[in-house]
Amino acid sequence: MSFLDILQSIVPIALFYSAPLIFTALGGVFSERSGVVNIGLEGLMVMGAFVGIVFNLTFADTFGAATPWISVLVAMVVSAVFSLLHAVASVSFRADQVVSGVAINFLALGLGVFLTKQWYGKGQTDMVSQPFYSQNIPLLSDIPILGSIFFEGVYLTSYIAIIFAIIAWFILYKTSFGMRLTSVGQHPMAADTNGINVYAMRYVAVMISGALGGIGGSVFALTIALNFSQSTIVGQGFMSLAAVIFGKWHPLGAMGAALFFGFAQSLSVISSGVPLLEDIPKVYLTIAPYVLTILALAGFIGRSEAPKANNQPYIKGTR
Repeated sequence: MSFLDILQSIVPIALFYSAPLIFTALGGVFSERSGVVNIGLEGLMVMGAFVGIVFNLTFADTFGAATPWISVLVAMVVSAVFSLLHAVASVSFRADQVVSGVAINFLALGLGVFLTKQWYGKGQTDMVSQPFYSQNIPLLSDIPILGSIFFEGVYLTSYIAIIFAIIAWFILYKTSFGMRLTSVGQHPMAADTNGINVYAMRYVAVMISGALGGIGGSVFALTIALNFSQSTIVGQGFMSLAAVIFGKWHPLGAMGAALFFGFAQSLSVISSGVPLLEDIPKVYLTIAPYVLTILALAGFIGRSEAPKANNQPYIKGTR
């Protein structure tokens, strides 16, 4: 197998697995740059996956080929509303943000599994009939060499995720909204003194996190899992959180880290076709992304400094 053939087998699968992580990690960046730690990214992905699958199964005959796209939008809205639970607890009631995020994870999974059993009479939903499909991107797939590697047999969601990362970078670094959001996460007292509503900015940031987490979960469910059960989302939210930290709370850094974790996830899938990997026991490749996630969260892969007011509830009138 030539090097070009290896790239053709690796790149599309790595992008495929990276897309949900990129969306969710971007949500984590928005939340944490406002000063709200969001351990609940896993739960937000679970909620997005559940809503995306259920909507898809319910309205596949109504919307046809547009169903997966509409499913993602519905999942985005529902997850944004669901994230308000974390915002209310963390911002308004000044609860411990880590505990609130863990509660979100348990609540989303419990609610999703309970409703699945109630509506479908079993522990998992049926398989969707209108998922996302891989395709060749017109014109770009005709580019010599690069076209066959990056634009043949890919999912549009992968490139939409990359575009979202660029948009997130622009919003955070080139707009007044992004500057206000950053100031709230760094010096909330100073931001408040300058007329910025700290509570409102943090609410908006957490809801953006919920919306992007919902997109990530629904994209994962509609491209990879194709149904919903308690094991649909298993660790992807924590990988996304690790990508936020590994990427140093920068949207493009988080995207790069998510691509790295997506590549790690794809190793067990592509190993049989790659000479350097085919002799490695598959169990090692399967656990690789989780080991890397632990290392990133433990701070062993580079030093990261969080926003100064991260995980610090703001009380108006106090320093």
